[in-house]
Amino acid sequence: MVALTGALLAPNLFSQDKGAKLPGEDWIQLFNGKDLTGWTEVGKEKWEVQDGMIHGRAVTKEYGYLKTVKSYKDFQLALQFKCNGNGNSGVFFHVDFKPGTADVSQGLQFEIDCTLGQHTGGVYGDGRQWIVWPNPENEIVVRRGEWNEYLVKVDGNRYTSRLNGVLMVDFTDPKPKSFDGPIALQLHSGGKGDMVFKEIYIRDLSKR
Repeated sequence: MVALTGALLAPNLFSQDKGAKLPGEDWIQLFNGKDLTGWTEVGKEKWEVQDGMIHGRAVTKEYGYLKTVKSYKDFQLALQFKCNGNGNSGVFFHVDFKPGTADVSQGLQFEIDCTLGQHTGGVYGDGRQWIVWPNPENEIVVRRGEWNEYLVKVDGNRYTSRLNGVLMVDFTDPKPKSFDGPIALQLHSGGKGDMVFKEIYIRDLSKR
């Protein structure tokens, strides 16, 4: 009788595990490589998909953003970027905008600037300017005119970034102001932005 009961239960146990993702299997594409499905343009700058990549170009001297339709509280994000121009960029998180404008009303960014000494990998924003910089010896890690691999993580008030395999920051924010919202790619104001992004993947770690 015991053996029979075990035999009857076994399929149910396996059926509960079926479809469960193992650690690391929960990465999903945030950019499908074909179009901007799942993304929304904010501002007047030009965002388009070319050869499986997102290409952002400044056409005015204002700020421009490409934000996700979905909001994320906690996440890991992996992408590759290349700076074709001299403009500044970044990966915003927990971001929002004043209605009808490209004016950020909340959110921080993981910095992207291929000019040496401009703190790529650092965290900036929420009306507090710089939150944390990378160590000085890591300012040289960014590659100008080449592809860079960016891995960032937001876990509550802890922000972590890796650039080309190097840990840039691992910082716990003592005074966080933003806690939820979309992710956005930025073109800085000034009219010099020319950025390319590809291979964008995310692990949504949010618990709601």
